[in-house]
Amino acid sequence: MIENESLSVIKVPEKTTFSVKLEGDELQLATRELLVVFNQKNGQLSYKTSNQNTLLKEKISGTSFKPFNDAGSQTHNVTQAFDLEKDESIYGLGSQQQGKMVQRNLKLNMVQGNTDDYVPFFQSIKGYGIFWDNYSPTVFEDNVSGTSFQSEVGEGVDYYFMYGGNADGVIAKMRDLTGQAPMFPLWTYGFWQSKERYKSQNELVDVVKKYRELGVPLDGIIQDWQYWGNNYLWNGMEFLNGEFPNPKKMVDDVHALNAKMIISIWSSFGPHTKPYREMEKQNMLLDFETWPQAGTDTWPPNMDYPSGVRVYDAYNPAARDIYWKYLKKGIFSLGMDGWWMDSTEPDHLSFKPEDFDNKTFLGSFRKVRNAYPLMTVGGVAQRQKADSEAKRVFILTRSAFAGQQRFGANTWSGDVTASWQALENQISAGLNFSLTGIPYWNSDIGGFFLSKFPAKLNDPEYRELYVRWLQFGAFCPMMRSHGADAPREIYQFGSKGDKAYDAIEKFIHLRYRLLPYIYSTSWDVTAKQSSMMRALMMDFAEDKKVLNIDNQYMFGKAILVAPVTQPMYIRASQGVKIPSEDFSTIKSKEIYLPQGAGWYDFWTGEKINGGKKVSKGTPIDIIPLYVRSGSIIPLGPKVQYATEKDWDNLEIRVYPGANGSFTLYEDENDNYNYEKGVYSTITFDWDDEKRTLVIDNRKGSFPGMLRSRKFNIVMVDKETALGNGKAASSFEKTVSYSGKKSVVKF
Repeated sequence: MIENESLSVIKVPEKTTFSVKLEGDELQLATRELLVVFNQKNGQLSYKTSNQNTLLKEKISGTSFKPFNDAGSQTHNVTQAFDLEKDESIYGLGSQQQGKMVQRNLKLNMVQGNTDDYVPFFQSIKGYGIFWDNYSPTVFEDNVSGTSFQSEVGEGVDYYFMYGGNADGVIAKMRDLTGQAPMFPLWTYGFWQSKERYKSQNELVDVVKKYRELGVPLDGIIQDWQYWGNNYLWNGMEFLNGEFPNPKKMVDDVHALNAKMIISIWSSFGPHTKPYREMEKQNMLLDFETWPQAGTDTWPPNMDYPSGVRVYDAYNPAARDIYWKYLKKGIFSLGMDGWWMDSTEPDHLSFKPEDFDNKTFLGSFRKVRNAYPLMTVGGVAQRQKADSEAKRVFILTRSAFAGQQRFGANTWSGDVTASWQALENQISAGLNFSLTGIPYWNSDIGGFFLSKFPAKLNDPEYRELYVRWLQFGAFCPMMRSHGADAPREIYQFGSKGDKAYDAIEKFIHLRYRLLPYIYSTSWDVTAKQSSMMRALMMDFAEDKKVLNIDNQYMFGKAILVAPVTQPMYIRASQGVKIPSEDFSTIKSKEIYLPQGAGWYDFWTGEKINGGKKVSKGTPIDIIPLYVRSGSIIPLGPKVQYATEKDWDNLEIRVYPGANGSFTLYEDENDNYNYEKGVYSTITFDWDDEKRTLVIDNRKGSFPGMLRSRKFNIVMVDKETALGNGKAASSFEKTVSYSGKKSVVKF
């Protein structure tokens, strides 16, 4: 028997009641929900529901083992193939840039990269999931011959089959297997600004000051690389750059402006750093070419002066201890609020076969390659929480692996090059990533590289692209503006009265008004294994038309988002390289509204039946947003940062046409007391036939909780839509609430 301690799976085996029956060549194992059939003649495993509906079959003779020499260790290449139904839609496998929602008819070479985060897990529209528990370079392939995982290194075929009945159920099973997602602090859901890179502490602080002067909300600023100095000091976990003479004052200045700060840290170290020297003595550094290649900050790299930077062995718990020791002393002690863990895949530039022969604490690098982000992100998360529970762990990371949701990490899609196609590709990338059970994902608003826009911000097409990307970002788990080649602060796009500036400001403010909805949704993710970005198939699986829609999604369970991913307001002129803006005609976008629900235009309040396509006018400051009938959405006050004002006078918007429920979640906004039950919930139930909203008794409590408050209840229609000014009095009622059940009749 093979002893294999999983890096991803943390669930402890438990007793399960089942029955066993032999019928001919078939050995049947039955639980309350599943029937697993093993054919003793051909070795095939089949999975069925308890009422005999076939879910999945292994392919006959689909398991193979080929001898393989893994850096001196005799092991195997392993393959497992399955037979899927011809038209069966499957989803997941991580975050890739190919723009595909349904993951059929493709081949993926699964090795972690800058813009590709591979998770060897897929789930089916039939309500089951498969997790291939292997960390070596793996090929996933689906074609007419079958669906298979093939990994370079494996002692055996090791996969988990789970049945959840629907997408949420499968995700709940995957998180039960690999870990639950903790809460992020409220401030992580505000607007974040960064760039490659702020070159001094004064520049960084001045950005926060400028946002405050403009009255544009901001919750966080991020310091990118090279605050440590030259590349020989790469990731030294100290401020050795003379432009950052007093880092403690920098962090304090940001905090005094009611903002938070996170900072870039890497998976590698320069040869002149203290962590490098300590780890080198203990053989904790890997030997392959990584970024940066040269010691000088020039492009192309001057290879006469190689940097000597090396990736550390994150598989080694002692190396993870050393990593945190220097991070805690050099940066966390300053009051830093979170981590931007860059290159967590990690950067692997040469890709020579012998690179994979590197010895790690857990065997060859080849054997554990794809789990690197899980190990390095987990190393920081576990150690920070062990040291202090006063501040929730928040990690922004460039790569991920199965189980990483348990470490308080939000994965971004890497250094994508700005283009309209890249923007559209982010939608399916984020949705498929979420469908692996890892709920927190984001992208560089505006794209990282601007090589396709040489005029940069002077190009009106890029300005339009940036606005549309930011509108998409307002409906992602993190709203973060970042990139190289040109700064992205709002004031770089003009001033009040300029269309790009006004549209950016409008959507930042909208993000903040939605914070009660977003934070409550994040609790649903933690407490009920939900997802924030939801592919339409999650909520409308019976509507076949949504199964492969890759440019719309649900944000939470109420709001349908259809980002604009084509230019609409530029006009090319013959002989002119840079187009001009043309806002003379309002363009539109076609959207499909799923069957099985009524829908409200978020902006106008118009009600539309589902199951059909509609055309929505999309001026530069509007993207199509639709709210599902029966939804209840709380809106917060206008603020400059997430915790500026109490939620003592929330607007509760009810979208009639179906029964609905929403639970408002509140806690101390940071720390881990919520894990001890220190939080409160208030549930709102709408009875559509009786036209009655029941505000239930408040449950729970926490220090600083509002004992009494007002809810301004708005029944949404064309008169009370957000775009139409103040709600009409007959559709608005104000309720004083002190924690006791209240009934509001319309």
